[in-house]
Amino acid sequence: MSVAAVILAAGGGRRFNRGEPEAMPGDKLLSMVKGRALLSWALAPALDAGLDEVVVVSGAVDLRAVIPGLVTLLENEDWSKGQASSLRVGLEWCASRGHASAVIGLGDMPGLTAQAWRAVADAPRGPIVFATYRGMRAHPVRLDAEIWSMLPPEGDEGARALVRRRPELAREVACVGVPSDIDTAQDLQRWSGEHGTDQ
Repeated sequence: MSVAAVILAAGGGRRFNRGEPEAMPGDKLLSMVKGRALLSWALAPALDAGLDEVVVVSGAVDLRAVIPGLVTLLENEDWSKGQASSLRVGLEWCASRGHASAVIGLGDMPGLTAQAWRAVADAPRGPIVFATYRGMRAHPVRLDAEIWSMLPPEGDEGARALVRRRPELAREVACVGVPSDIDTAQDLQRWSGEHGTDQ
């Protein structure tokens, strides 16, 4: 039973670019931290976890320059319809490849660990498995194929919207890592301060 890592990285980063009319949509995910793009920091732990395939869903910006050759890069032409549309693109690919589960992460969450990706992938029960950090649910999240058709096709929520209706579907596994996402330039500055920066 194969499991894919799917990283959603299709958004335009509106909050990150707020107040800077000259900024481009890719400024967030392509921002350099210690010589690596922010997306690369988020991608590395998923690769290190050793799942059967790693997939990145792009949309607002061309990410080819920072995606290693062994990663499958998909494009969501409907990225402006919300994160759920990118999730749908990723899951449709996983279905075509015969994966039994997809472990979902975000391209602007550089603090997740390979341990978290692996723990969620290996959790014995599903069909939805959340990583938890000090008891709080966050990414990555495993979605088993049996519930893919139940997820919303549009909007900014995927599994969470389903779990509100069907809480019995969700399980949890305790993980290590920092599940904060980078929403603003200030968030990136804080992250850069912790890890060094070549900006």
